[in-house]
Amino acid sequence: MTSIDVASMSLEELKSLQTKVNRAIETYEERRKKEALAIVEAKAREMGYSISDLYSAPRKGAQPPRPAKYRHPENSELTWSGRGRQPQWFKDALEAGAEPEDFLIKA
Repeated sequence: MTSIDVASMSLEELKSLQTKVNRAIETYEERRKKEALAIVEAKAREMGYSISDLYSAPRKGAQPPRPAKYRHPENSELTWSGRGRQPQWFKDALEAGAEPEDFLIKA
Protein backbone atom coordinates (compact mmCIF):
# COMPACT_ATOMS: atom_id res chain seq x y z
CA MET A 1 0.00 0.00 0.00
CA THR A 2 1.28 3.41 -0.91
CA SER A 3 1.82 6.00 1.77
CA ILE A 4 0.39 9.45 1.06
CA ASP A 5 1.86 12.54 2.70
CA VAL A 6 -1.36 14.49 3.25
CA ALA A 7 0.43 17.20 5.26
CA SER A 8 2.21 18.39 2.14
CA MET A 9 -0.91 18.49 -0.05
CA SER A 10 -2.82 21.62 -1.02
CA LEU A 11 -6.48 22.04 -0.15
CA GLU A 12 -7.42 21.34 -3.77
CA GLU A 13 -5.40 18.10 -3.76
CA LEU A 14 -6.93 17.06 -0.43
CA LYS A 15 -10.47 17.64 -1.73
CA SER A 16 -9.66 15.68 -4.88
CA LEU A 17 -8.30 12.83 -2.77
CA GLN A 18 -11.38 12.97 -0.54
CA THR A 19 -13.66 12.70 -3.59
CA LYS A 20 -11.70 9.69 -4.87
CA VAL A 21 -11.79 8.00 -1.46
CA ASN A 22 -15.54 8.59 -1.10
CA ARG A 23 -16.16 7.15 -4.57
CA ALA A 24 -13.98 4.12 -3.76
CA ILE A 25 -15.91 3.52 -0.54
CA GLU A 26 -19.27 3.82 -2.31
CA THR A 27 -18.31 1.32 -5.02
CA TYR A 28 -16.39 -1.07 -2.77
CA GLU A 29 -19.23 -3.59 -2.30
CA GLU A 30 -20.05 -3.67 -6.01
CA ARG A 31 -16.39 -4.21 -6.91
CA ARG A 32 -16.14 -7.07 -4.40
CA LYS A 33 -19.26 -8.71 -5.87
CA LYS A 34 -17.79 -8.47 -9.37
CA GLU A 35 -14.56 -10.05 -8.14
CA ALA A 36 -16.48 -12.87 -6.47
CA LEU A 37 -18.56 -13.45 -9.60
CA ALA A 38 -15.42 -13.61 -11.74
CA ILE A 39 -13.94 -16.22 -9.40
CA VAL A 40 -17.14 -18.29 -9.46
CA GLU A 41 -17.40 -18.05 -13.26
CA ALA A 42 -13.76 -19.14 -13.66
CA LYS A 43 -14.28 -22.12 -11.34
CA ALA A 44 -17.46 -23.12 -13.17
CA ARG A 45 -15.65 -22.94 -16.54
CA GLU A 46 -12.80 -24.96 -15.08
CA MET A 47 -15.31 -27.67 -14.17
CA GLY A 48 -17.04 -27.52 -17.57
CA TYR A 49 -20.09 -25.45 -16.64
CA SER A 50 -21.41 -21.97 -17.19
CA ILE A 51 -23.13 -19.92 -14.51
CA SER A 52 -26.46 -20.39 -16.30
CA ASP A 53 -25.93 -24.16 -16.23
CA LEU A 54 -25.55 -24.02 -12.47
CA TYR A 55 -28.46 -21.69 -11.80
CA SER A 56 -30.87 -23.46 -14.14
CA ALA A 57 -30.25 -26.84 -12.56
CA PRO A 58 -33.38 -28.11 -10.82
CA ARG A 59 -33.30 -28.03 -7.06
CA LYS A 60 -33.28 -31.36 -5.32
CA GLY A 61 -36.85 -32.30 -4.55
CA ALA A 62 -38.29 -29.46 -6.64
CA GLN A 63 -41.54 -30.29 -8.35
CA PRO A 64 -42.16 -29.26 -11.96
CA PRO A 65 -44.93 -26.69 -12.42
CA ARG A 66 -48.38 -28.20 -12.58
CA PRO A 67 -50.48 -27.65 -15.70
CA ALA A 68 -53.39 -25.26 -15.42
CA LYS A 69 -56.67 -26.85 -14.42
CA TYR A 70 -58.88 -23.75 -14.22
CA ARG A 71 -59.08 -20.71 -16.52
CA HIS A 72 -60.74 -17.33 -16.05
CA PRO A 73 -63.69 -17.12 -18.48
CA GLU A 74 -62.90 -13.60 -19.71
CA ASN A 75 -59.11 -13.47 -19.43
CA SER A 76 -57.47 -16.66 -20.70
CA GLU A 77 -54.10 -15.59 -19.28
CA LEU A 78 -55.43 -16.05 -15.74
CA THR A 79 -55.13 -19.71 -14.82
CA TRP A 80 -54.77 -21.84 -11.72
CA SER A 81 -53.47 -25.39 -11.27
CA GLY A 82 -55.91 -26.17 -8.48
CA ARG A 83 -53.09 -26.44 -5.95
CA GLY A 84 -52.00 -23.89 -3.40
CA ARG A 85 -53.88 -20.70 -2.61
CA GLN A 86 -56.88 -19.89 -4.74
CA PRO A 87 -56.37 -16.82 -6.91
CA GLN A 88 -58.58 -13.85 -6.11
CA TRP A 89 -60.51 -14.10 -9.39
CA PHE A 90 -61.43 -17.71 -8.49
CA LYS A 91 -62.51 -16.79 -4.95
CA ASP A 92 -64.59 -13.87 -6.23
CA ALA A 93 -66.35 -16.09 -8.76
CA LEU A 94 -67.17 -18.73 -6.13
CA GLU A 95 -68.55 -16.07 -3.79
CA ALA A 96 -70.72 -14.82 -6.66
CA GLY A 97 -72.25 -18.29 -6.98
CA ALA A 98 -70.09 -19.95 -9.64
CA GLU A 99 -68.99 -23.55 -9.32
CA PRO A 100 -65.35 -24.68 -9.74
CA GLU A 101 -66.46 -26.87 -12.67
CA ASP A 102 -67.44 -23.70 -14.54
CA PHE A 103 -63.75 -22.84 -14.92
CA LEU A 104 -62.32 -26.28 -15.74
CA ILE A 105 -60.08 -26.35 -18.78
CA LYS A 106 -61.46 -28.91 -21.17
CA ALA A 107 -58.73 -31.00 -22.80
